[in-house]
Amino acid sequence: MGKLITVVGNSGVGKSTLTRKLCDVGSFIAIVETIEERPFIPKFQDNRKGFSLPNQIDFLLYQAEQEIFIRENDVVGVHDAGLDMSFHVYTKRFHQKGYLEDEEYYLCERLYSTLRRFLPLPDLIINLDAPYTILAERMAKRQRELDIERSEDLLALEKLIEEWLSTVTSIPIIHIDASGDDPSYKTIIEDLVRDVKKKLKIK
Repeated sequence: MGKLITVVGNSGVGKSTLTRKLCDVGSFIAIVETIEERPFIPKFQDNRKGFSLPNQIDFLLYQAEQEIFIRENDVVGVHDAGLDMSFHVYTKRFHQKGYLEDEEYYLCERLYSTLRRFLPLPDLIINLDAPYTILAERMAKRQRELDIERSEDLLALEKLIEEWLSTVTSIPIIHIDASGDDPSYKTIIEDLVRDVKKKLKIK
C-alpha cells in the first residue's frame, strides 16, 4: 500500500511549491490541487452561497479519489492540502461565513467522516507556517483570479488550522517556518526529504 503525506498551511504559505519541490527531490508523486479544473468553481465564484455545497462535496470526493490512487499503488504521494484540510479548514470556514447552511455543513461532515472510515489517515503531515502580515503581502502580490480566500480570511483560517492540528495525535507532524525569503525551499529541501524518509521508514 502506498504512503501519503499531506502539506498543509494557510493560503499563500507555499504549499503547492513545497509539494512539487519535495516530489522533485524525493522522487515522490505530487498531488497538487488544480482548482481551475473543478466543475463547480466558476459557479461558486459567481454564487458562493448557492454552490458551496456541490463545490465542497466535489472537492471532498476528488481528494478521496486521489488518496485511493496513492493507497492502491506502491508509491509515496504528497498531497497539497488534502482531504482533511479541505473539511477541517475550508468547509468549516464556508460554514462560518454563511456559505453553507447548518444542514449542508452536517452533510459535508457526514461525507468526510464516512470517507475517513474507509480511508487510512495520512502517514505524515507537513505544516507550513508564516505570520499574517507576510501571508497578506503574498496574497496581494499573487492576485489569482480563483483565490477563494481573501486576506481578511487569513486569521480565521489560521485559527481553524491550529484547532484541527491540536486534535491530531496519531500522525507525526513536521512544522516548517515558511516566513523566510526562500520561495523555492532550496535551503531546507534536502534535510526535509531525509527527515520525511526517516519518519516513513523508506529509503
